[in-house]
Amino acid sequence: MSTASQTSAVNHWVVLGLEPGADSQALKRAFRQQARRWHPDLNGNDPHAEEQFKAVNEAYAVLSDPLRRQQWEQGLDTAQAAAAGLDPFAHGFPDFHDYVDELFGPPRRRHTPRPATSPEPATQPRADVTTAPPPPPPVMASSDCESLVELTPEQALQGQRVELDLPDGTSVEVWTPAMAGDGWRLRLEGVAPGGADHFLQLRVRTSDDLRIDGLRVLFQLDLSPAEGALGCSVVVPTLEGPVQLRVPPGSSSGRLLRLRGRGLQHADQRGDQLVEIRIVVPSALTEAEEALYARLQQLAADLDGERS
Repeated sequence: MSTASQTSAVNHWVVLGLEPGADSQALKRAFRQQARRWHPDLNGNDPHAEEQFKAVNEAYAVLSDPLRRQQWEQGLDTAQAAAAGLDPFAHGFPDFHDYVDELFGPPRRRHTPRPATSPEPATQPRADVTTAPPPPPPVMASSDCESLVELTPEQALQGQRVELDLPDGTSVEVWTPAMAGDGWRLRLEGVAPGGADHFLQLRVRTSDDLRIDGLRVLFQLDLSPAEGALGCSVVVPTLEGPVQLRVPPGSSSGRLLRLRGRGLQHADQRGDQLVEIRIVVPSALTEAEEALYARLQQLAADLDGERS
Protein backbone atom coordinates (compact mmCIF):
# COMPACT_ATOMS: atom_id res chain seq x y z
CA MET A 1 0.00 0.00 0.00
CA SER A 2 1.37 3.45 -0.91
CA THR A 3 1.81 6.33 1.50
CA ALA A 4 -0.97 8.25 -0.18
CA SER A 5 -3.46 5.39 0.08
CA GLN A 6 -2.54 4.66 3.71
CA THR A 7 -2.90 8.29 4.77
CA SER A 8 -6.18 8.68 2.91
CA ALA A 9 -7.56 5.52 4.59
CA VAL A 10 -6.70 6.56 8.16
CA ASN A 11 -5.08 9.91 8.85
CA HIS A 12 -3.86 9.62 12.43
CA TRP A 13 -3.04 13.35 12.60
CA VAL A 14 -6.64 14.20 11.73
CA VAL A 15 -7.97 11.72 14.32
CA LEU A 16 -6.05 13.55 17.07
CA GLY A 17 -6.85 17.00 15.62
CA LEU A 18 -3.18 17.87 15.01
CA GLU A 19 -1.11 19.24 12.19
CA PRO A 20 1.42 16.74 10.74
CA GLY A 21 4.76 16.84 12.54
CA ALA A 22 3.44 18.07 15.93
CA ASP A 23 5.89 17.57 18.81
CA SER A 24 5.55 14.90 21.51
CA GLN A 25 4.00 17.26 24.08
CA ALA A 26 1.27 18.36 21.70
CA LEU A 27 0.75 14.72 20.71
CA LYS A 28 0.30 13.57 24.32
CA ARG A 29 -1.96 16.50 25.16
CA ALA A 30 -4.21 15.85 22.15
CA PHE A 31 -4.29 12.12 22.90
CA ARG A 32 -5.33 12.66 26.52
CA GLN A 33 -8.05 15.09 25.50
CA GLN A 34 -9.54 12.87 22.79
CA ALA A 35 -9.18 9.63 24.76
CA ARG A 36 -11.01 11.04 27.77
CA ARG A 37 -13.70 12.43 25.52
CA TRP A 38 -14.40 9.11 23.77
CA HIS A 39 -13.67 6.51 26.49
CA PRO A 40 -16.62 4.03 26.54
CA ASP A 41 -16.93 4.23 30.35
CA LEU A 42 -17.72 7.96 30.02
CA ASN A 43 -20.10 7.59 27.07
CA GLY A 44 -22.47 4.85 28.21
CA ASN A 45 -20.79 2.27 25.94
CA ASP A 46 -22.00 4.14 22.88
CA PRO A 47 -20.83 2.23 19.72
CA HIS A 48 -19.75 5.43 18.01
CA ALA A 49 -17.68 6.43 21.05
CA GLU A 50 -16.04 2.99 21.09
CA GLU A 51 -15.01 3.35 17.44
CA GLN A 52 -13.64 6.84 18.06
CA PHE A 53 -11.78 5.65 21.17
CA LYS A 54 -10.22 2.79 19.21
CA ALA A 55 -9.15 5.18 16.45
CA VAL A 56 -7.63 7.64 18.96
CA ASN A 57 -5.58 4.93 20.65
CA GLU A 58 -4.41 3.52 17.33
CA ALA A 59 -3.37 7.00 16.20
CA TYR A 60 -1.38 7.65 19.37
CA ALA A 61 0.21 4.18 19.34
CA VAL A 62 1.42 4.78 15.80
CA LEU A 63 2.54 8.41 16.05
CA SER A 64 4.28 8.05 19.43
CA ASP A 65 6.37 5.05 18.29
CA PRO A 66 9.12 6.11 15.84
CA LEU A 67 9.22 2.67 14.19
CA ARG A 68 5.47 2.32 13.76
CA ARG A 69 5.20 5.93 12.66
CA GLN A 70 7.80 5.27 9.97
CA GLN A 71 5.93 2.15 8.89
CA TRP A 72 2.68 4.11 8.63
CA GLU A 73 4.28 6.98 6.70
CA GLN A 74 5.72 4.42 4.28
CA GLY A 75 2.30 2.89 3.78
CA LEU A 76 2.88 -0.41 5.60
CA ASP A 77 0.09 -2.35 7.34
CA THR A 78 -0.28 -1.11 10.97
CA ALA A 79 -2.61 -3.99 11.88
CA GLN A 80 0.39 -6.33 12.08
CA ALA A 81 2.00 -4.09 14.71
CA ALA A 82 -1.20 -4.09 16.76
CA ALA A 83 -1.45 -7.88 16.46
CA ALA A 84 2.10 -8.14 17.82
CA GLY A 85 0.95 -6.47 21.03
CA LEU A 86 2.42 -3.02 20.51
CA ASP A 87 -0.95 -1.34 21.10
CA PRO A 88 -2.08 -1.84 24.75
CA PHE A 89 -5.70 -1.14 23.74
CA ALA A 90 -5.91 -3.35 20.63
CA HIS A 91 -7.93 -6.04 22.45
CA GLY A 92 -11.03 -4.61 24.10
CA PHE A 93 -11.40 -1.55 26.28
CA PRO A 94 -9.86 -1.43 29.78
CA ASP A 95 -11.61 -0.10 32.83
CA PHE A 96 -11.35 3.69 32.87
CA HIS A 97 -9.22 3.73 36.04
CA ASP A 98 -6.86 1.11 34.59
CA TYR A 99 -6.80 3.17 31.45
CA VAL A 100 -5.76 6.31 33.40
CA ASP A 101 -2.87 4.29 34.88
CA GLU A 102 -1.88 3.27 31.37
CA LEU A 103 -2.23 6.84 30.16
CA PHE A 104 -0.02 8.44 32.83
CA GLY A 105 2.22 5.43 33.47
CA PRO A 106 2.79 3.44 36.68
CA PRO A 107 4.55 5.05 39.63
CA ARG A 108 8.28 5.20 39.14
CA ARG A 109 10.55 3.67 41.75
CA ARG A 110 14.09 4.82 42.33
CA HIS A 111 16.63 2.07 41.63
CA THR A 112 19.08 1.54 44.49
CA PRO A 113 22.51 0.63 43.07
CA ARG A 114 24.21 -2.41 44.51
CA PRO A 115 27.15 -1.37 46.70
CA ALA A 116 30.63 -2.56 45.76
CA THR A 117 32.29 -5.08 48.04
CA SER A 118 35.92 -5.12 49.02
CA PRO A 119 38.06 -8.16 48.03
CA GLU A 120 37.97 -11.02 50.52
CA PRO A 121 40.94 -13.28 51.31
CA ALA A 122 40.94 -16.46 49.20
CA THR A 123 40.74 -18.62 52.32
CA GLN A 124 37.43 -17.09 53.43
CA PRO A 125 34.10 -17.92 51.78
CA ARG A 126 32.51 -15.10 49.79
CA ALA A 127 29.00 -13.95 50.68
CA ASP A 128 26.65 -12.28 48.25
CA VAL A 129 25.84 -8.77 49.37
CA THR A 130 22.23 -7.74 48.80
CA THR A 131 20.42 -4.53 49.55
CA ALA A 132 17.05 -4.07 51.10
CA PRO A 133 14.28 -3.16 48.65
CA PRO A 134 13.52 0.55 48.39
CA PRO A 135 10.87 1.77 50.84
CA PRO A 136 7.35 2.12 49.45
CA PRO A 137 6.27 5.58 48.34
CA PRO A 138 4.66 7.65 51.09
CA VAL A 139 0.92 7.35 51.43
CA MET A 140 -0.75 10.55 50.29
CA ALA A 141 -3.72 11.82 52.27
CA SER A 142 -6.92 11.80 50.26
CA SER A 143 -8.70 15.15 50.18
CA ASP A 144 -11.40 16.07 47.71
CA CYS A 145 -10.88 19.25 45.70
CA GLU A 146 -13.37 21.57 44.04
CA SER A 147 -13.16 24.17 41.27
CA LEU A 148 -15.68 26.80 40.18
CA VAL A 149 -16.35 26.81 36.43
CA GLU A 150 -18.25 29.75 34.96
CA LEU A 151 -20.13 29.14 31.69
CA THR A 152 -22.18 31.34 29.41
CA PRO A 153 -25.72 30.17 28.58
CA GLU A 154 -24.53 29.11 25.11
CA GLN A 155 -21.61 27.09 26.52
CA ALA A 156 -23.88 25.37 29.03
CA LEU A 157 -26.36 24.54 26.27
CA GLN A 158 -23.83 22.97 23.89
CA GLY A 159 -21.30 21.57 26.39
CA GLN A 160 -17.85 23.06 26.96
CA ARG A 161 -14.32 21.66 27.16
CA VAL A 162 -12.69 22.52 30.50
CA GLU A 163 -8.99 22.06 31.23
CA LEU A 164 -7.86 21.84 34.86
CA ASP A 165 -4.34 22.03 36.28
CA LEU A 166 -4.29 19.88 39.42
CA PRO A 167 -1.98 20.65 42.39
CA ASP A 168 0.38 17.81 41.44
CA GLY A 169 0.91 19.30 37.98
CA THR A 170 -1.42 16.92 36.14
CA SER A 171 -3.58 18.48 33.46
CA VAL A 172 -7.11 17.11 33.07
CA GLU A 173 -9.54 17.85 30.25
CA VAL A 174 -13.26 17.23 30.64
CA TRP A 175 -16.41 18.16 28.70
CA THR A 176 -19.38 19.53 30.58
CA PRO A 177 -22.67 17.82 29.67
CA ALA A 178 -25.00 19.54 27.24
CA MET A 179 -27.84 21.57 28.76
CA ALA A 180 -26.05 21.85 32.10
CA GLY A 181 -27.44 24.15 34.78
CA ASP A 182 -26.32 26.65 37.38
CA GLY A 183 -25.31 24.88 40.59
CA TRP A 184 -24.56 21.54 38.94
CA ARG A 185 -21.70 19.64 40.62
CA LEU A 186 -19.69 17.31 38.41
CA ARG A 187 -17.51 14.60 39.96
CA LEU A 188 -14.13 13.61 38.50
CA GLU A 189 -13.37 10.38 40.33
CA GLY A 190 -9.86 9.64 41.53
CA VAL A 191 -8.00 12.37 39.63
CA ALA A 192 -6.97 14.50 42.65
CA PRO A 193 -3.77 13.78 44.65
CA GLY A 194 -4.01 10.68 46.81
CA GLY A 195 -6.80 9.23 44.68
CA ALA A 196 -9.34 11.79 45.85
CA ASP A 197 -12.17 13.17 43.73
CA HIS A 198 -12.24 16.57 42.08
CA PHE A 199 -15.58 18.35 41.80
CA LEU A 200 -16.58 20.99 39.28
CA GLN A 201 -19.15 23.51 40.54
CA LEU A 202 -20.88 25.03 37.50
CA ARG A 203 -22.01 28.65 37.55
CA VAL A 204 -24.28 29.64 34.65
CA ARG A 205 -25.61 33.17 35.19
CA THR A 206 -25.94 36.38 33.24
CA SER A 207 -25.10 39.92 34.32
CA ASP A 208 -28.82 40.40 35.13
CA ASP A 209 -28.75 37.49 37.62
CA LEU A 210 -30.62 35.16 35.28
CA ARG A 211 -29.79 31.55 36.20
CA ILE A 212 -29.73 28.83 33.56
CA ASP A 213 -31.02 25.31 34.21
CA GLY A 214 -31.13 23.30 31.00
CA LEU A 215 -33.54 25.15 28.73
CA ARG A 216 -35.19 26.99 31.63
CA VAL A 217 -34.24 30.44 32.89
CA LEU A 218 -34.72 31.24 36.58
CA PHE A 219 -35.01 34.69 38.15
CA GLN A 220 -35.65 35.71 41.74
CA LEU A 221 -37.85 38.79 42.20
CA ASP A 222 -37.66 40.65 45.50
CA LEU A 223 -40.89 42.39 46.59
CA SER A 224 -41.98 44.30 49.66
CA PRO A 225 -44.78 42.87 51.81
CA ALA A 226 -47.16 45.52 50.45
CA GLU A 227 -46.32 44.65 46.81
CA GLY A 228 -46.86 40.96 47.46
CA ALA A 229 -50.14 41.53 49.30
CA LEU A 230 -51.66 44.10 46.90
CA GLY A 231 -50.04 42.97 43.65
CA CYS A 232 -47.96 45.14 41.38
CA SER A 233 -46.51 45.59 37.91
CA VAL A 234 -42.72 45.21 37.64
CA VAL A 235 -40.05 45.01 34.95
CA VAL A 236 -37.96 41.81 34.93
CA PRO A 237 -34.96 40.92 32.73
CA THR A 238 -35.02 38.11 30.17
CA LEU A 239 -32.46 36.76 27.72
CA GLU A 240 -34.12 38.91 25.02
CA GLY A 241 -34.47 42.08 27.06
CA PRO A 242 -36.69 43.45 29.86
CA VAL A 243 -40.42 42.70 29.91
CA GLN A 244 -43.37 43.90 32.00
CA LEU A 245 -44.70 41.37 34.51
CA ARG A 246 -47.97 41.58 36.45
CA VAL A 247 -47.71 40.15 39.98
CA PRO A 248 -51.14 38.99 41.23
CA PRO A 249 -52.37 40.14 44.68
CA GLY A 250 -51.71 37.77 47.55
CA SER A 251 -48.34 36.57 46.22
CA SER A 252 -46.17 35.01 48.94
CA SER A 253 -42.51 33.97 48.92
CA GLY A 254 -41.92 30.92 46.77
CA ARG A 255 -44.67 31.60 44.26
CA LEU A 256 -43.58 30.96 40.66
CA LEU A 257 -44.72 33.05 37.73
CA ARG A 258 -44.12 31.68 34.23
CA LEU A 259 -42.97 33.62 31.17
CA ARG A 260 -43.62 31.19 28.34
CA GLY A 261 -41.03 30.89 25.59
CA ARG A 262 -38.48 33.12 27.34
CA GLY A 263 -35.95 30.34 27.96
CA LEU A 264 -33.20 28.84 25.80
CA GLN A 265 -33.91 27.14 22.49
CA HIS A 266 -32.44 23.81 21.32
CA ALA A 267 -33.61 22.41 17.98
CA ASP A 268 -37.42 22.63 18.09
CA GLN A 269 -37.60 22.90 21.90
CA ARG A 270 -37.95 26.19 23.74
CA GLY A 271 -37.83 26.61 27.49
CA ASP A 272 -39.70 29.02 29.75
CA GLN A 273 -38.54 31.57 32.29
CA LEU A 274 -39.69 31.09 35.87
CA VAL A 275 -39.86 34.11 38.18
CA GLU A 276 -39.75 33.22 41.89
CA ILE A 277 -41.29 35.69 44.30
CA ARG A 278 -39.37 36.54 47.46
CA ILE A 279 -40.95 38.83 50.05
CA VAL A 280 -38.27 40.98 51.70
CA VAL A 281 -38.99 42.71 55.01
CA PRO A 282 -37.16 46.00 55.63
CA SER A 283 -34.32 45.69 58.12
CA ALA A 284 -35.05 49.13 59.61
CA LEU A 285 -38.51 50.72 59.96
CA THR A 286 -39.50 54.33 60.39
CA GLU A 287 -41.94 55.23 63.17
CA ALA A 288 -44.76 55.52 60.64
CA GLU A 289 -43.97 52.12 59.12
CA GLU A 290 -43.69 50.52 62.55
CA ALA A 291 -47.10 51.93 63.49
CA LEU A 292 -48.65 50.56 60.30
CA TYR A 293 -47.18 47.08 60.85
CA ALA A 294 -48.42 47.16 64.44
CA ARG A 295 -51.91 48.08 63.19
CA LEU A 296 -51.79 45.23 60.66
CA GLN A 297 -50.77 42.82 63.40
CA GLN A 298 -53.67 43.95 65.55
CA LEU A 299 -56.13 43.59 62.67
CA ALA A 300 -54.85 40.06 61.99
CA ALA A 301 -55.27 39.14 65.68
CA ASP A 302 -58.79 40.54 65.73
CA LEU A 303 -59.70 38.61 62.57
CA ASP A 304 -58.39 35.35 64.03
CA GLY A 305 -60.48 36.02 67.17
CA GLU A 306 -63.63 36.44 65.14
CA ARG A 307 -62.99 33.23 63.22
CA SER A 308 -62.47 31.23 66.40
